[in-house]
Amino acid sequence: MIDGQPLACFQPFIDTATGRIAGVEALGRLRQIDGQLASVGPLFSDPRTPATALRRLDRQIRDNALSCLHEAPPDWFLSLNMSPRWISQLRAGQALPSLKQLARHNVDPQRIVFEITEQGGNSERLAEVVARYRQAGARIAIDDFGAGYSQLDRVLALQPDILKLDMRLFQAAALGGPSSDVVKALAQMAEKTGCWIIAEGVETETQLNFALECGSRYVQGFLFARAQEAFFSTDAFVAHFARLRQRYVRQKLTERGRLMQMRQQLGELMAILQSWAQARAPLSALPQLQAFPWLLRFYQCDRHGTQLTPNLEWRQDGWVADNRYLGHNWSWRPYFYHLLAEGWEERRLTLSSTYRDATSNQYCLTAGQFFDNGERLLLIDIDAAGL
Repeated sequence: MIDGQPLACFQPFIDTATGRIAGVEALGRLRQIDGQLASVGPLFSDPRTPATALRRLDRQIRDNALSCLHEAPPDWFLSLNMSPRWISQLRAGQALPSLKQLARHNVDPQRIVFEITEQGGNSERLAEVVARYRQAGARIAIDDFGAGYSQLDRVLALQPDILKLDMRLFQAAALGGPSSDVVKALAQMAEKTGCWIIAEGVETETQLNFALECGSRYVQGFLFARAQEAFFSTDAFVAHFARLRQRYVRQKLTERGRLMQMRQQLGELMAILQSWAQARAPLSALPQLQAFPWLLRFYQCDRHGTQLTPNLEWRQDGWVADNRYLGHNWSWRPYFYHLLAEGWEERRLTLSSTYRDATSNQYCLTAGQFFDNGERLLLIDIDAAGL
């Protein structure tokens, strides 16, 4: 027994390019006798709720959402959740109930995004139905992307237009650490396959900043609005979003300023180390270099990427030589062949992007500059945490 009147509430998607509302997601609610609204989520996650009752409830909520869409601006899209479990139960060639609902409410399928939830269902039947949705003009989104390995198979099979990052993974990643790298890699993969990214669960400014770093096309969450019955005006959050975006840009400019300052200091450090290396002086003649606290280590390679010297690191008030990497070839690493491509002819100082060092598990940048008539390359590993 499902208590309450089913209805749809709408949570907006904010376009990160404009700050305007680009569309809404329909979220199911039940109006209680006292007028309060309760989420239908617990019913869908409760195995005791009969499947037939859930299908009926889902279609009632979708009907309500579609009946309201005519009140929204005509350029908005509506995202509707679709369960693979129910799609799998459709007979081959059966008329799709969701498309029949669109026709009944005279809704253009191009305004609809069918959001595939959960990870179950028959993959072949799901792909067939998704193809029919797309043929009708609708777009496809995959929800909770990154929540499980099987999602990668689903992305390849369905080729969605939109990927919604898994909310729990996204919120954890916004705090930093390894999950941050994972989510950024997922976002880059999505970008390369032509998908737009939606970051849902954006509740704090830090999470919004991370969503922008990931290249999210849309953001959704309590930082802007909770789901409600009435539609917000298209420009309701433009000013708020503009202020947040401006702070994000200022933060990035400050980071860039620190990086430019570090480049200047790196030039000074390179001159000191190259002078020492050119003289082939002993380790005892190397200065302490306290002015460069972010220096992790430095070493030399030949122009083909083979390490010629030990790693030299400052430890406990003295320089220490680590011979483990002598003779190793680093030409395959992106920072090296970028340095070779960009810095060999002009002998200019170049700086890699940030990466996680596999040996020390630290976030690093590597600076490099050729010297000795381009025959040797001096490489400096920098602790990126200070940036």
